[in-house]
Amino acid sequence: MLKVTVNSRNTHNYIYRQIYKQLKKEILMHHFLPDEKLPSKREMAGRLNVSINSVNGAYQQLLAEGYIYSIERSGFYVEKLDTIPLSDNTLNPLDPDLTEKGIPDEDWISFSHMSADKSLFPYDSWLNCTHKALNSSKAGLVDNSSLISQGVYSVRRSICRLLSITRGVKCYPEQIIIGGGTQSLIQVLCHIFPINTKYAMEEPGYNRIYQLLKLMHLDVSTIQLDNKGIDISKIKNKDLNVLYITPSHQFPTGIIMPVSRRIQLLNWASQDEDRYIIEDDYDSEFKYETNVIPSLQGLDTYEKVIYFGTFSKSLLPGFRISYMILPQKLLKKYRKTQNFLLQTSSVLTQMTLRQFIDSGEYQKHIKKMKQVYSERRIKLIKTLNKKFGDNIKIHGENAGLHFLTTFDTRKTIDEVMKRAQEEKIELYSIRRCRLNPKIPVKKQFIIGFADLSAERIEEGVERLYRAMME
Repeated sequence: MLKVTVNSRNTHNYIYRQIYKQLKKEILMHHFLPDEKLPSKREMAGRLNVSINSVNGAYQQLLAEGYIYSIERSGFYVEKLDTIPLSDNTLNPLDPDLTEKGIPDEDWISFSHMSADKSLFPYDSWLNCTHKALNSSKAGLVDNSSLISQGVYSVRRSICRLLSITRGVKCYPEQIIIGGGTQSLIQVLCHIFPINTKYAMEEPGYNRIYQLLKLMHLDVSTIQLDNKGIDISKIKNKDLNVLYITPSHQFPTGIIMPVSRRIQLLNWASQDEDRYIIEDDYDSEFKYETNVIPSLQGLDTYEKVIYFGTFSKSLLPGFRISYMILPQKLLKKYRKTQNFLLQTSSVLTQMTLRQFIDSGEYQKHIKKMKQVYSERRIKLIKTLNKKFGDNIKIHGENAGLHFLTTFDTRKTIDEVMKRAQEEKIELYSIRRCRLNPKIPVKKQFIIGFADLSAERIEEGVERLYRAMME
């Protein structure tokens, strides 16, 4: 006997959906035989006292999903289906290990090095640039040429001009490849190199890139730092092809690589045809008390530097616009092997960025934020020194949106991190940047200030002191 009922008062479920769900369950439970004919639409409508349209809607949905089939002028019949286990629960309980944390409440204070100040972003100016991009580039948004793997040409041209002025980068727009983040571009780059390429990264360094290279089953080692950055003597003692470095503001120590070490690295790269340097210039827009340090790529006369940049720090991380600049030899390989890839960064966001740069709004925003971050940085350092006294040492504070701190505390890193959670402060230790697990870590913590308002600095330092010392 067919068990289908309809509740006309159920406003959350259309009548045809009620019929569809019940018939689907009956079919899956094999209460119908394979090839058994269903009641006609008119007969089913009469049984349930509903309209023929409601029954037809249910039948059509079942037909579309393959539960039934139709024979012209005959009716609807049940498909032959294998048995699957049925459960009354439509969704199993989520494993506690998979639960995601929600957005922290306003009482939390962030010392994160991964943020930007969202409250000071010029949203109105950005929206105005978006409108201009829409009005001037309607064809580009639907034209397949805008989806080429390297990104929209006019956007690359604007980035090229910007980098020439602000970072001393030498390139043509054709050499720029835009992507939806540094990680995705690194994957593209590594597929250009031979499979037996040997990579090396700074220790400590950018763990997300290190883990990505490991995930790709690539040969990657780590090289420790000296007071000038990555140790050139250790590089010369290794059989390496590609170095990944952050010379303008080493992550996470903040070391600014002097020109002497930069020249040594360029000379090392020039000595072998298969040697390259990846320069990740992730927060180069922000320098304090000194002029902007020109890029390593700008010194390169051998075309051995692959330059990476991002707008995540200068604008908003959620925009997902990064780029890499390939030497011409690698660009030829890229176009030969990977030019079929589609663009991973939104075309509209790219075109808005072009308007934002060309109108001068980008440089205006950077100038403002550099002043804001500089004042915030000075106040935070003074407050930390005043509160911790001789128990703190600060490193790499003259650039970027974070600095490194060493604390003289009896607590272990784990104890500090646990107490930081209790104090509602977002804090990261240098342990997250340790690439080689055999190398011990010091009681050092990365202190970011981009998402820490000046008004909350003193409260944040008080909480940090309790987490660190009490």
